[in-house]
Amino acid sequence: MSTVKVEIQLSSEDLLKAVEQLSQPDLEIFVSQVIALQAQRKANKLPQTEAELLLKINQGITSDTQKRYDEFIAKREAETLTPDEYKELLDLTEQIEKLQAERIEYLAELARLRGTSLTAVMENLGIRTLTYV
Repeated sequence: MSTVKVEIQLSSEDLLKAVEQLSQPDLEIFVSQVIALQAQRKANKLPQTEAELLLKINQGITSDTQKRYDEFIAKREAETLTPDEYKELLDLTEQIEKLQAERIEYLAELARLRGTSLTAVMENLGIRTLTYV
């Protein structure tokens, strides 16, 4: 992960400028960590079941796994991926897809508890769906 040296108190605007310096993969990891922090803070004010679901929803893959996955994707796009790396990429993809499926299950359970739709819960939590073309 990239490091940004900060030796002073920062306003939120200054913090955002510091975050702008992060690479795309590091930014994605940072955003996941911020969302998890936000969920944890909200969880302290929620019923136990909802709090546990929110923590599970915001649990992502490790930064090492994300970094390895990103490296393999870059190599695949550059057409330099070895057969062994391709197998590992498939394994990582399966692992990530499994986590995403579990996340959807947790989101659906949270929607059921709240008596609302999955879409409404996702919008409320700021979770966007990806569109593939």
